[in-house]
Amino acid sequence: MSGVIVTNPPKAAAKDVEALAAYGVATVHEAMGRTGLLGTHLRPVQQDTRVAGTAVTVLSWPGDNLMIHAAVEQCGEGDILVVTTTSPSTDGMFGELFATALHRRKVRGLIINAGIRDTVELREMGFPAWSAAVSPQGTVKATGGSVNVPVAIGGQVIRPGDVIVADDDGVVCVPRERARQVADASEAREVKEAGARAAFQEGQLGLDRYGLRETLVRLGVSYQSYDEYEYERGGGPEHERERERLDGAGS
Repeated sequence: MSGVIVTNPPKAAAKDVEALAAYGVATVHEAMGRTGLLGTHLRPVQQDTRVAGTAVTVLSWPGDNLMIHAAVEQCGEGDILVVTTTSPSTDGMFGELFATALHRRKVRGLIINAGIRDTVELREMGFPAWSAAVSPQGTVKATGGSVNVPVAIGGQVIRPGDVIVADDDGVVCVPRERARQVADASEAREVKEAGARAAFQEGQLGLDRYGLRETLVRLGVSYQSYDEYEYERGGGPEHERERERLDGAGS
């Protein structure tokens, strides 16, 4: 497998990345029209952490972390390293030593569609990481790959310079050209949710706030008392009394 290392790709504006950092993954995902999620299989090795940064992408051979070494040189302040492999892999391709090198370069975190190890040390040093697996399995450094090329994770294409937002819920990718638009839409969604939160704290129901009673009617969903429901399905009060009598007789 040959490859390429692309240098100095375009990136989302830093001010737009910082704006997106204020919002959770769920909010950003909804603000983009429920798109951009990298799948439910990427889980954080830490808790209560949210990061946002620009993607430096890596395409590696499974069980081979050579191209992660090459990618470290391309990483800088505000970046997030995004790693995937040419076929599924759970090997522990990334650990404390890589994190130490990236932390020195002010990289904000790691997303890896493979395995990670040294998770205790990563938590202790405060280096955030999201992975598809945790495994102590070692790797080699023997096969070429690519850095800063488009990669796919969970059906989403991530390009170098796109914005990655990650928290306890998962990981979302925002195309670099849409970063400002999505940040504005996320802010609007937060304002809307604040209004709903206040209403719910006062006792209002979502059925009424969102006009969902009309939706239930349109879909043919009806309300019935328990006795009505049991009667229509062949039960009813008489059936209930007979069941109680039999239960009492057997006790």
